[in-house]
Amino acid sequence: MSSSINQLTFLKPGSFEWREVAAPKIESPTDALVRPLVVARCDLDLYIATGFVPMAGPFGFGHEMVGEVIDAGEGAGVQPGRRVIVPFQISCGSCDPCRRGFTASCRSVPAYSAFGLGGNGRKDFGGAIGDYVKVPFADHMLVPVPDAVDSIAAASAADNIPDGWRAVAPQLAEYPGASVLIVAGLAQSVGLYAAGAAVALGAGRVLYLDDNPDNRARAIAMGASAEPLGLNEGRDHKEQFEIVVEAAGTPPALAFAIQSCAPDGILTSVSIHLGQTTPVPLTAAYYKGLRFQTSRASARRWLPDVVDCIACGKLHPEHVTHRTAKFSEAPDAMLDNGPKLIFLPD
Repeated sequence: MSSSINQLTFLKPGSFEWREVAAPKIESPTDALVRPLVVARCDLDLYIATGFVPMAGPFGFGHEMVGEVIDAGEGAGVQPGRRVIVPFQISCGSCDPCRRGFTASCRSVPAYSAFGLGGNGRKDFGGAIGDYVKVPFADHMLVPVPDAVDSIAAASAADNIPDGWRAVAPQLAEYPGASVLIVAGLAQSVGLYAAGAAVALGAGRVLYLDDNPDNRARAIAMGASAEPLGLNEGRDHKEQFEIVVEAAGTPPALAFAIQSCAPDGILTSVSIHLGQTTPVPLTAAYYKGLRFQTSRASARRWLPDVVDCIACGKLHPEHVTHRTAKFSEAPDAMLDNGPKLIFLPD
């Protein structure tokens, strides 16, 4: 193999360039090299690219990938030619957090280790939009893609689909047939994937609220009901839901989500609330007895369930994709405002 590879590098908001970097190599028996077949733009990627979420460059960009193994150590558990999903976070699978399912908090690597998110002092593991990446702990990390599953449909299974899945799947396992509300907004694709997962998993009423009409149409295509969120028009919260997903990322939307929870309901925020503090109506939450969770998604934990649900034909992430583009178009296309942008090698 060559001593260098090309990768798309984030420099600063609105600025990317192709750079030649040292080629990653197999250094451990459990390492694998994976060439991207399809790369999806994560919701967070758009906001890093626009500067809404501040990140310091330079670092390799892109972290939602379906790829092909091109080389592997003897302990990697995969053979060259295998089509795989590469979960975006680096995890070993054997430390205490990983064994408990908290693969986002793996203790074998520095905190927040991930592909395509090397800014703000984090180690740069390389980006998916490039020639190939090295995947450590490949025997744990890599998840094979069934032959029947299209690579484009599975591209976001590296991050955003499991992010939506974890907001409804364990909750519906506890409350089968429960009603589900999605309060959508900034986390565009995550909210849509949550709606699709809720439908696939047999939820009762699934209502998706979003002021974006295009996204509402996508939610309807996935089997959910959809209406404008309409907080500026004074939408009330009289209808109560047992499971609520807050994907909007604003304090008013979070307050609305809490008020919309039924007694003893479960609320999961999949948004990053960027303010130093966020007002929360705790009195209402207290009297409702709701459970509230906000966290990064442990994508690797949920990947097998997600892939199985796509393979059986119940979950249709392809409805979220709004555009495909070539790798060479990525520097300009990255700022395209839509729920799911897919990049293909030239």
